[in-house]
Amino acid sequence: MTPRGTRYWSSGSIPLIAPELLGDIIASASDLAIVISDEGAVLSILANAAQQSLQRLASWEGSDLRDHLTPESLPKFEMKLEAMAQGRDRGEAVELNHTDPALTEFPIRYAFHRIGPDGAILMLGRDLRPIAEMQQQLIKAQMALERDYEAQREYDTRYRVLMERTQDAMVFVTVGSGRITDANASAGHLLGAARADLVGAAFAQEFDTRRRGEVMESLTSLALDDAPGHVELVGRRNRRRLRVTPTMFRAAGERVMLCRLDPAEDDRDTAGDALHQSLAAFYREGVDAIVFTDRDGVIRAANTAFLNLADAAHASAVKGRSLADFMVRGGVDLKVMLENAGRAGQMRMYATRLRSAVGTEVAVEISATWLEDRHHPAVVFVLRDASRAEAMRTPGATVSDDAVRSVMELVGSATLKDIVAETTDVVEKMCIETAVELTRNNRVAAAEMLGLSRQSLYVKLRKYGLLHRGPQPGEE
Repeated sequence: MTPRGTRYWSSGSIPLIAPELLGDIIASASDLAIVISDEGAVLSILANAAQQSLQRLASWEGSDLRDHLTPESLPKFEMKLEAMAQGRDRGEAVELNHTDPALTEFPIRYAFHRIGPDGAILMLGRDLRPIAEMQQQLIKAQMALERDYEAQREYDTRYRVLMERTQDAMVFVTVGSGRITDANASAGHLLGAARADLVGAAFAQEFDTRRRGEVMESLTSLALDDAPGHVELVGRRNRRRLRVTPTMFRAAGERVMLCRLDPAEDDRDTAGDALHQSLAAFYREGVDAIVFTDRDGVIRAANTAFLNLADAAHASAVKGRSLADFMVRGGVDLKVMLENAGRAGQMRMYATRLRSAVGTEVAVEISATWLEDRHHPAVVFVLRDASRAEAMRTPGATVSDDAVRSVMELVGSATLKDIVAETTDVVEKMCIETAVELTRNNRVAAAEMLGLSRQSLYVKLRKYGLLHRGPQPGEE
């Protein structure tokens, strides 16, 4: 505003405005004008002619404005009235939300002005419904983008899992540039390179051919042909003969080829495939129970023979459980087998008893093999039913003849109490020798198997002259 205009407005030189015109001016300058008393009673309401929905608010005249405010707007209205009554008002606009049966809830931004000596207040309001609707549209658009983003992430995850888990070698090639945009681990194995080295490289350069420019032309022509076919090429890195079968599609306006790689007929590992199938059939149909566990003895997989031996109804009944749950001696047996298999790579012919799901016990002989894998090491247990062999054994056959003879010679020369004590020593020595043999001289495992402390076991080993067997490496 120019200095002359400022003097005009401040000097009182503006002409008086007729009352019938003042209302029109106020209504045109705002969307909604409300005159209230200093107590909040509605004295008059003027609505802009363009705001047809606000014309219905004339029924508020004579009522308290608080009756038409939402609960969260009441404190703001009271604070504004108090500030104006105490002369602390700085002229800030206030956003209030109104409620009306016809319009439900709608927001208005008001500027408060005192008019007249009677304390009346003029509230000039700007309708915020268009802004609120725009905000709602923005929120809905943002939520739609978030949903699309989550859906895209889900599709990307499915695509990545499918690419890595499938046994087929797949390579995505952009037709325009002839470069690899993606490839799975199987494709890298056939081409003799890591996936990171393949992505971004020219697809034709991965093959040993003098006419690399014709590779993409041949694949493109073959992909556009209705009849399926393939091109035989030789890998540049490992000299393997491969069959490349292309499939053309369009994505985001760009042509892309999905190339499936297969070894040539004379380059297939038929012996390896046959061995894999034979091992899988042996696992499913073999008479010996086979269990795969992790390094802690938690069962990952078990064949039907183990389910029959453990009286388990389904594989899910044993998967995820510890193998110790099915051993009579529990964790003692499992610890001995895991330690020996982990140290030596395998353990042969460990005799123990298996407890089934219904509580019955059966004698078994177990061999354990440690399968070393950097990410997921596993232990394979092969269990064989030894109940028939155990029934054919002569009771007491493990007791040596010399031990029995030494006990019999005591009859007539010693009391029964001394003879029983000598017999107890013979049996105790036999049990300690058996435990040490089963644990391959692992003193800690033998003590746990016998229910003794390590100190008690060493005392008994010294008593029976068994300390000459040195402890295993790693023991104290």
